[in-house]
Amino acid sequence: MKKAIFLVLLFESLTSLAFAQKINSNYKLQIYKTDEPIHIDGVMEEKTWLEADIASDFFMITPMDTSFSKVQTDVRMAYDDKNLYLIVVNHHAVEGPYMVESLRRDFNFGKNDNFLLFMDPFDDLLNGFSFGANAAGAQWDGIMYDGGKIDLSWDNKWVSKVKNYEDKWIFEAAIPFKSIRYKPGITEWGINFSRMDLKTTEKSGWAPVPRQFPSASLAYTGTLVWDNPPPVAGPNISIIPYGLGGVRQNVREGQPADYRYDYGLDAKVGISSALNLDLTVNPDFSQVEVDRQVTNLDRFELFFPERRQFFLENGDLFANFGYETIRPFFSRRIGLNAPIQAGARFSGRINKDWRVGAMTMQTGQVEADQLDAQNFSVVSLQRRVFSRSNIGAIFVNRQVGLFRSPTDYDKPGYAEFDRNVGLEYNLASSNNLWTGKAFFLKSFNPTKGNDGWVHAANLRYTSGNLYWNWQHEYVSENYTAEVGYVPRTGFFKFHPSVGYLFFPKSKKILSHGPEFNSRMFYDTKLDQTDNETWLSYKIRFRSQSNLVVWGARDYIKLLRPFDPTNFSGDTLATGTEHRWFAWGTEYTSKPQSIFTYAFSTRMGGYYADGDRYNLTGEMGYRFQPYFSLVLNANYNEIHLPETWGITRFWLIGPRLDLTLTNNFFVTAFVQYNEQIENVNLNTRLQWRFKPASDIFLVFTDNYLPAPFYVKDRSVALKFTYWWNI
Repeated sequence: MKKAIFLVLLFESLTSLAFAQKINSNYKLQIYKTDEPIHIDGVMEEKTWLEADIASDFFMITPMDTSFSKVQTDVRMAYDDKNLYLIVVNHHAVEGPYMVESLRRDFNFGKNDNFLLFMDPFDDLLNGFSFGANAAGAQWDGIMYDGGKIDLSWDNKWVSKVKNYEDKWIFEAAIPFKSIRYKPGITEWGINFSRMDLKTTEKSGWAPVPRQFPSASLAYTGTLVWDNPPPVAGPNISIIPYGLGGVRQNVREGQPADYRYDYGLDAKVGISSALNLDLTVNPDFSQVEVDRQVTNLDRFELFFPERRQFFLENGDLFANFGYETIRPFFSRRIGLNAPIQAGARFSGRINKDWRVGAMTMQTGQVEADQLDAQNFSVVSLQRRVFSRSNIGAIFVNRQVGLFRSPTDYDKPGYAEFDRNVGLEYNLASSNNLWTGKAFFLKSFNPTKGNDGWVHAANLRYTSGNLYWNWQHEYVSENYTAEVGYVPRTGFFKFHPSVGYLFFPKSKKILSHGPEFNSRMFYDTKLDQTDNETWLSYKIRFRSQSNLVVWGARDYIKLLRPFDPTNFSGDTLATGTEHRWFAWGTEYTSKPQSIFTYAFSTRMGGYYADGDRYNLTGEMGYRFQPYFSLVLNANYNEIHLPETWGITRFWLIGPRLDLTLTNNFFVTAFVQYNEQIENVNLNTRLQWRFKPASDIFLVFTDNYLPAPFYVKDRSVALKFTYWWNI
């Protein structure tokens, strides 16, 4: 293991020396201060815009990355003491109306004509912000991390306007300096612009990006050159109070209606232009969209992402430590069974190389469930090394209260404390061809002891044609992460994968090629318990539609009793071995159509020499830009010996999006889950009456499907206001 880490560090050193200069350093856009007022109206009439430097001559990213784009885009930027300004002229390459899904905020990138800005205010090629809009004016904003990933759950205060003409659409925006974090005194920011034009199926960028990487890749940004250092944002304090009224009732248990009136407060304090302190008192998350239900045929706990705004800014400092199934910190554990009373989070940049994050949250006591008050704290520190890599450390602690012991030591999973410490190295070469990770974790828990360990690593190579990845993991039997997400312990895992893409000179096919994967699990004595191996062939058409066919062989040795239907209650015995073959297809239609569809199939063997058949489909229709309707359906049919026999269940979820303006949204969806015998109705109205200030009206009902009988229901009306001091 030490030799492997040494080789990775040595390789990173060599690649960093070989690519010491920023790849697209020759792409520069000058930005100048303006003294005239800029009206955000989508009309390029100010003198500032006529005299501004222009970023044009975009390069095509897809379908090919070897020529200039056929779609012309012109970008101009300016600033004053308060705002960063942007105006973009998006010319049409072919006649016809623009294509958008709706006016919904943070739209689906691949289903909308859109323009996006990616900026790296520290020029570290790793972290930043993204802003943009689709051709109908729907806003997009997100926080960037890991060199090109975007968390769209992050919302902030800014204004924009889109105006459409016969031959173009113009996007104009004002982004307050108080809404972003940046290094004071720096005169060069990393920046790039991305344009998606569905009529030509072209994705393009100002600074060229290889087609195997997203246009958001910060490794390929150009440079925004300031005439003077951007202004210091000044005192940056935002107070965000809320008021809530509502009613909820558990009808199934015969409880009377419970009327709720509540209020609370969030605050954002800018310690500097790069460091932020977030405070919350009696937070409420009733406006957060409910989780999408899924058919669960897994032996382990499912993962549902965090959606609560308080946990999102700089959330990668905490949430990205580890892998998807080995997370020492998972914020959704906080407030899961008890209300959050208050919390604080300090996060951001100390300088270009150092990032820090610290968070503490206090939950209240729940006497009905015999739950003591809990304190959840996490501290993370990250140091950039070489060109784009970093070393991180994390400490996670769950503690009963702050100053007293728990009332019940014998309660299962209720130890006085649970702690994790960890170190992590993230590899990213300057050209993004080589990426990887290596990390170590140790847990401390009075009921499990102090010998819980994790170590894992992977190395990935991605070129235009060839890509491969090696990943291995070890999690000891006594490892605990009660504030994390680690659904499985006591195993070794090895996961090699390799793929190759061909790019033919074809008018219909953009790329095609095979991919091989194998996931192998062993217990701590190195006896194999799982082996999932599959071979797939992927075809991407120039229309942006996709087809995948695959075949797989599975082997599973059960380590505990398991119901293969997750429905009947009957279980297979521990130690039984199961082998099967399966195959399937996946297809997604082109996003340009008003009517879109996708489907996947799976058929083949299953546990206990049985068979499983699965069909998943999605159909969507949009009346752009105001209305979209999507129907999702998932059907499973499982054939097993007695006592199970044949089990069938549906999961159906129609969703309606009504976007009358880009400030008023109605979302309604139904989830019928036959596996858990539940029908969920959720309707959410949102009126953004001022930037980052909203009124929400949320209805939620749960029903028994047969007879159609109410289990519980709730109504909530919530008001939030973002007030800058």
